Amino acid sequence: MTILHLALRSDWEQAQRAGSYRMSTRGIDLDTEGFIHASRPHQWAGVRERYYADLDDAELVLLEIDVAVLAEAGVEVREEPAAPGAEELFPHLYGPLPLGAVVREWELSEAPREG
Repeated sequence: MTILHLALRSDWEQAQRAGSYRMSTRGIDLDTEGFIHASRPHQWAGVRERYYADLDDAELVLLEIDVAVLAEAGVEVREEPAAPGAEELFPHLYGPLPLGAVVREWELSEAPREG
């Protein structure tokens, strides 16, 4: 099974140099938020509209993440509301994203939107 994470391209490039990805969402890191926000194919476009609408597609990349690799690395994934009181559940990663768990980097124009 895979999940998705919308990232600033600059944050992803920095993570590749550092060896792991630690951004939770735009401008907020794992240490501050406590987890990394992720989504399913039918959810990421809404995340883009809500939090990244002012950015060009070229400034973003959609990371496809293998949940089995996360489990092997000891990173727990929990289905939780995006915010307190919200009904829709999103996957949250409780630990840094290992680079090896990213199985594909999607350009937004080609990214999956269903599933």
